[in-house]
Amino acid sequence: MTYYGAKELAESFRTVRKNTLIIAEDIPEEKYGYRAAPDLRSVGELLTHISNISGLAERIHGTERRTTLEGFDFPAFMMQALAKEKQPRSKAATIELLRKGGDRFASWLDSLTEEILSERVAFPAGMTPPNKTRFEMILGVKEHEMHHRGQLMVIERMVGVVPHLTREMHARIAAMTQAKATA
Repeated sequence: MTYYGAKELAESFRTVRKNTLIIAEDIPEEKYGYRAAPDLRSVGELLTHISNISGLAERIHGTERRTTLEGFDFPAFMMQALAKEKQPRSKAATIELLRKGGDRFASWLDSLTEEILSERVAFPAGMTPPNKTRFEMILGVKEHEMHHRGQLMVIERMVGVVPHLTREMHARIAAMTQAKATA
């Protein structure tokens, strides 16, 4: 019996992307060039990086449906992705990139079968582990986005924005306190 498959993965990814989009909306456009340190991505570059990563999974597991990563040109893919990150774009264009890419990726996830998700993909010789299921690898897209979203939440604090999840928690606590006081 499968408890977590393509539909759950797609819905979970939609939730993650929804929260990333809220952060992208909350950060003022004039802070999209902000870098927490000189050698780090700017806010805009980081959001573009998040929007790009699902393309790698779609290419490997969808378009090419690779059974091995042997011979896949990761450096070329990364150079193209870095070039996209460096392209200047407005806050609105960045948000649209995240929205469209997220919708496309979630729809693709919805289309996957348990058979496809259970297929194993071999890694290049010498890597540990030697292979993973497509499910494990695709789940990594969501994990990657959450990692970077954590960075964005710290950056929000650095530029004077209270993260939305914190605002929501404070509102829940205030409502519970008020309810208890009036009970």
